[in-house]
Amino acid sequence: MAMATNLYTSYSILMTKAHYNKSVSLSLQPGNCTTSHVKFTIPIQKRTGLSIAAASTTATHVDGPTTSSKASKTLPFRVGHGFDLHRLEPGYPLIIGGIDVPHDRGCEAHSDGDVLLHCVVDAILGALGLPDIGQIFPDSDPKWKGAPSSVFIKEAVRLMHEAGYEIGNLDATLILQRPKLSPLKESIRANLSELLGADPSAVNLKAKTHEKVDSLGENRSIAAHTVVLLMKK
Repeated sequence: MAMATNLYTSYSILMTKAHYNKSVSLSLQPGNCTTSHVKFTIPIQKRTGLSIAAASTTATHVDGPTTSSKASKTLPFRVGHGFDLHRLEPGYPLIIGGIDVPHDRGCEAHSDGDVLLHCVVDAILGALGLPDIGQIFPDSDPKWKGAPSSVFIKEAVRLMHEAGYEIGNLDATLILQRPKLSPLKESIRANLSELLGADPSAVNLKAKTHEKVDSLGENRSIAAHTVVLLMKK
């Protein structure tokens, strides 16, 4: 490997068998540059194509301006992470994954406060490199007041398909002290799979208590984490 350096920065030129005697295009600062194998001068205010032969000790010709004609490759898969937390208050329904969960309190939120669907939406949007759920569905917009979170999921899935991806697998964790979700966990997972248009085997759901620590452990809030893998169709 030859290292080209100047006063401002450094560049690496990887020399492999596939690159021997082939032109390598670099954009360098004006001035004199030296390497352990070659010495050359870069003309002022000119982008150059620099041809360097393997194991050479002399500089070679300077071509005209060059640009790359290769487009960036589409990623074969993308990974996203989502997190959401809501305060639990009396007088609200507790909805998790689109399923009504019997409890003496529910999530205080602008929409229906479905903490699981909210973090799944954020995970998908994050994997796609898009704005988060609060930007796409702002709580300042009255039309989302009390809206079912299935609306948000359907839009995230639409954007995912539009980009050419589908669910590879999804792993979600719910954190709440009460109520126990064991009797409803499979119903929640099945409904989430249906909303995502994913095979149930690709969707995993776990539920944890917070060992009576802080607001989660004191049954004053509920949280969820989600990691999603999107695969190119």
